[in-house]
Amino acid sequence: MPKAPIQTLTKDKESLAKELVAAAYLEGDFELSSKRRSKYFFDKYLFETEPKLLDSVTQYLSEMIPADTKRLAGVEIGAIPLATALSLKTGIPFVIVRKTQKSYGTARLIEGRLYQGDTVILVEDVVTTGQQALRAVRVLQEAGAKVAKVICVIDREEGGRKNIEAKGLSFEALFTKTSLGI
Repeated sequence: MPKAPIQTLTKDKESLAKELVAAAYLEGDFELSSKRRSKYFFDKYLFETEPKLLDSVTQYLSEMIPADTKRLAGVEIGAIPLATALSLKTGIPFVIVRKTQKSYGTARLIEGRLYQGDTVILVEDVVTTGQQALRAVRVLQEAGAKVAKVICVIDREEGGRKNIEAKGLSFEALFTKTSLGI
């Protein structure tokens, strides 16, 4: 079970790593979005819903964003808090990439304004195999965006980096499973 909400956070990366683990690291038997089974799970909602922790995480993520970035993108639903907080912190607009096209209204896969040729940074919470990120990259590219980089909070080190970089994309993680001491 996660510990009580964290009241005071530091910007020190080592302290932030400890705070992330205390807030969101769970042990048990879990099915991941990749359909793999795992004995541990990073519950992104437990750190994304804590304002001070989210602020500290996005401060570091903002340093990974190249100066020529025109849009941020987050995959529904887990990366939306990160994309929103990063947008507020950097002033860079963001779009939301849906997992499935909605069947009503505009029936879009991408919500928000995205222009042909926009340089986009895809923001992810936790990367395992990278397949969800790569699907979002395809959707963005099909809409005419230039996806320059994928950034994430935690890389589980289960092939995501390799798969993303194999597609010619830059990948950067704030933390890895190893750097978190897991």
